[in-house]
Amino acid sequence: MRGRLAVGLIGAGRLGRVYARDLASRIAETKLVAIADPVEAVAKEVAAEFDVARHYADPLALIDDPAVDAVVIVSPTHTHRELVIAAAGRRKPTFCEKPPALSLDEVAQMQEAVSSSGMFLQMGFMRRFDAGYASAKKQIEEGRIGTPLVFKSTSRDPFRPSLEYANPKSSGGMLLDMGIHDFDLARWFMGEVRTVSTIGATIAYPELATVGDIDNAVASLTFASGKLGVVDLSRSGIYGYDIATEILGLEGTLRIGYLRETPVMLMTKNSVAHDTVPYFMERFRDAYTTQLQNFAQNVQQQRPAPITIEDGMEALRIGVAATRAHESGRSVVVSAIKS
Repeated sequence: MRGRLAVGLIGAGRLGRVYARDLASRIAETKLVAIADPVEAVAKEVAAEFDVARHYADPLALIDDPAVDAVVIVSPTHTHRELVIAAAGRRKPTFCEKPPALSLDEVAQMQEAVSSSGMFLQMGFMRRFDAGYASAKKQIEEGRIGTPLVFKSTSRDPFRPSLEYANPKSSGGMLLDMGIHDFDLARWFMGEVRTVSTIGATIAYPELATVGDIDNAVASLTFASGKLGVVDLSRSGIYGYDIATEILGLEGTLRIGYLRETPVMLMTKNSVAHDTVPYFMERFRDAYTTQLQNFAQNVQQQRPAPITIEDGMEALRIGVAATRAHESGRSVVVSAIKS
């Protein structure tokens, strides 16, 4: 029987704790052997919770640890470049959460390090591992809806993030941080994006304007194939976490997503009601686990990464183009975005 992959986890925040649980207890192929977080007390706490022997305040010390065979990075985006380059220097297989970085220049440095070292790097875009999205991709490949013509994707958060997180200097802003999932799906389902036009505004949470972010946006896409797309993003979907995608094809349409979390409907006089998905942890619970399991299996079986640093680069390029289209009020050619 193949041994478990000894994984070191960098980042013990909200999502990092979920990854720690999965790597330690839910994935047969992995063993969580080390945790790093700049807040040492947090690293120690999470390590104790999941019976992990090593914890570090310095993530580079984790990467250097000879007991760590593979690295999972789920730290803030601005740290990704340094950590991926360090892991490449030690040729340790690495999983890196999206976005790869906040700028294309940084991603280019990451690409160079990955390429020159020959390391295995898999990017994290968990929606591709969601059962609904995976099924839709398969059905499109099987020709069930004919040629895809129009891509429509909606991402609505039930509340705004903290102002510290929303600040584009930290997260890249809504179009990058939120939209990158939808832009990645657009490429996955439809191919490369040629142009993007964006309208956006701060209309629900005026305080977001103090850090330079927006709370609602609509991006129109044209693909290299000539097909069309639209992405709408909102931080003010107060009714729940609403993630949905529709692909209109020549011979049919696929709709992906759901809003009702619990399979119960309450029907009373003049009313039919149900609950809604609370947030991303609940909506993509299984996708996160499947994604990490796929990473471990790919490393063990020496399979190529299904989502590469190039995928991360191109999704980010669309996000940068969408942001500049919003700032300029003009349509932007995606391939013209170089940094």
